[in-house]
Amino acid sequence: MGPFSKLNNENIFKTINTHDHDQISSTMLSEHFYSNILELLRFLTLILVISIEAFFIAHQAWNFISHFIILLLIIFLYYLSKPASSVCYLVDFSCFKPPSFCRVPFSTFLENASKIKGFDSESIAFMSKILSSSGQSEETYLPPALHYIPPKTHQQESIKEAKMVLFPVMEDLLLKTKLSPRDIDVLIVNCSGFCPSPSLSSIIINKYSMRSDTRSYNLSGMGCSASVIAIELAQNLLKTHKNSYAIVLSTEILSTGWYSGHEKPKLLLNCLFRMGSAAILLSNKKETKNTSKYKLFCTLRTQRAFEDKAYLCAIREEDSNGKLGVALNRDLLPVVGELLRTNITILGSKILPFSEKLWLGVSIVMKKFAYKEDTNYNYVPNFKTVVQHFCLPTSGRPMIGDIAKGLKLSERDIEPALMTLHRFGNQSSSSLWYELCYMEAKERVKKGDRVWQLGTGSGPKCNSVVWECLRPIIGESSIGPWADCVHQYPITAVNQSV
Repeated sequence: MGPFSKLNNENIFKTINTHDHDQISSTMLSEHFYSNILELLRFLTLILVISIEAFFIAHQAWNFISHFIILLLIIFLYYLSKPASSVCYLVDFSCFKPPSFCRVPFSTFLENASKIKGFDSESIAFMSKILSSSGQSEETYLPPALHYIPPKTHQQESIKEAKMVLFPVMEDLLLKTKLSPRDIDVLIVNCSGFCPSPSLSSIIINKYSMRSDTRSYNLSGMGCSASVIAIELAQNLLKTHKNSYAIVLSTEILSTGWYSGHEKPKLLLNCLFRMGSAAILLSNKKETKNTSKYKLFCTLRTQRAFEDKAYLCAIREEDSNGKLGVALNRDLLPVVGELLRTNITILGSKILPFSEKLWLGVSIVMKKFAYKEDTNYNYVPNFKTVVQHFCLPTSGRPMIGDIAKGLKLSERDIEPALMTLHRFGNQSSSSLWYELCYMEAKERVKKGDRVWQLGTGSGPKCNSVVWECLRPIIGESSIGPWADCVHQYPITAVNQSV
């Protein structure tokens, strides 16, 4: 989601309803706390029983063999009672590189827009201002349907666009992993704004003649964080279906979301969103551990659709002339700030070391007794103690900068997000994968490193997934969407503008 340029100087972490945030965070933290307490009690009970047995053995109260058998039985029952954990591996992924004829420099975009009857001079001036402050370069892409005057936004063109962005990444991923389409057990396609019938997942199954028992799912209307939601869905399915492969396809179809009216909140999407797609292969097969790039470490989902102000901050609706478009309203940044803080707080309680959790807990308790205006107790945990790389929402330089300030990230930490925004624009749910692809092309991800993908989307929702690298990632600079330009990055001017 893209913020209004006039809100660029606001810090999204400061525009928060503290009471609501604390209430939501407290509820979710309590649930996590109780689960940890139960696990701790189970462990302490085991230690107590073992200690008693050791005492009797040391004093030879019973026969040694009897004690030993009882001890083994207790340990066996303890591990048997633990919930079964299912490992989810990220075998590999692919990102779409749009063809050069889809490139749209600013001058071409504005010239074409000036010839479309739906826009007036004020609309053109507004879009020109948004483009110049968007953080995008002149190298981003729009689908062929939007190169026409007027743009072709009907159903058949959107289906052509879907095939154009999904088929190449699907084929590249299968080629990389040496798999057949019939090897795939689960297929998930996420696209927020375009939901045809038959579905996009059915289009993929038909194209590649996949098996009749392939479990297919289509996620729509889930916004820019849908890829992370799809990953969690795939993880849950792999817990149920053993020894399986799952493919997640993430994209956004732009031709169906084009707006040709005068309302500024709806014109933003024309300027901010650009072509992109990603294909991700996940598996729970034991034999894939040695060849997989990453292991899923943690996922977390938070949302605020229950609140009217949040629900209406990004919504698809008709304007006064009956033209359909997605409006990004003034409440967007405050809502995103609340979502981010809630998600980050809960994630911190799950993955941070004990020392950071302790200080975070103390700050939350102290805030309960502090004055509302007192910000001295807003402790920001150091996520770099457990996470080495960050994939952030490419929703504009202001938002990336505010997240960096909120998490105390360095220029190098936010470089993948800024460079992805500069080179490819905001590609909705697939942007996170272009960022990870950038890190791999730069050979920055080392074995044992953790990568945090943070996505925000309409609904509104904020979702996180953390990966752990299983092997050194090398040789990626010559393949993928960054192959012809990664040597030109980072661009210092882009970093300094945040």
